[in-house]
Amino acid sequence: MMFYIAKFLVKIAFLIAFRMRTEGRENVPKDTAVIFAANHRTNADPPVVACCSKGRHCFMAKEELFKNPLFGWLIRNLGAFPVSRGKGDMAVIDTAVERLSSGTNLMIFPEGTRSKDGKVHRGHTGAALIAAKSGKPVVPVGICFGEKLSFRTPLTVKYGKPIYPGDYVDNQEEPNPRQLVKLKNKYMEEIKLLVEGEPEEKPAENEAGEASEE
Repeated sequence: MMFYIAKFLVKIAFLIAFRMRTEGRENVPKDTAVIFAANHRTNADPPVVACCSKGRHCFMAKEELFKNPLFGWLIRNLGAFPVSRGKGDMAVIDTAVERLSSGTNLMIFPEGTRSKDGKVHRGHTGAALIAAKSGKPVVPVGICFGEKLSFRTPLTVKYGKPIYPGDYVDNQEEPNPRQLVKLKNKYMEEIKLLVEGEPEEKPAENEAGEASEE
């Protein structure tokens, strides 16, 4: 109950604070829990994704965020569970898999830290490992806004098509590291496309190395 109360209150606050909208919600599977893998720019990212998506959510949050009583209460009631960065705790992976198995969606930010320039940077394989062990699809998410998130900022949450771990990993119990990297590269490419769009095509060059003209 507290999850839905907190989610409702935060959604109202965000609708007032930002010009928030969504794209591609039809891409999110309705018959299973999913892993939302998103780019990361602000501490507001987890509540933003939770407010724009249906169902219950959980997400990993660095333990320092729980030190603020009010913010800690908010994110805990929005499904957060603490993780110590750099420790590689498999118990956290097991917790994520258990919550997915119980029908709770998982939000994860593969970059591991906030992007300072707004671009999508190299991701980690944590989401791929959780997807492989749980068998749940990864839905790429792009959180898009201008240079800075401020009052009445246009903010768009974009959902890509689901990526199924079975298409990349053939051993659920002991996933092959190379296969996990391929899965990770796939969802990072999709997140980057959602955030930054298709790369511009360079003009073709002739044999002299000059751009051709039509």
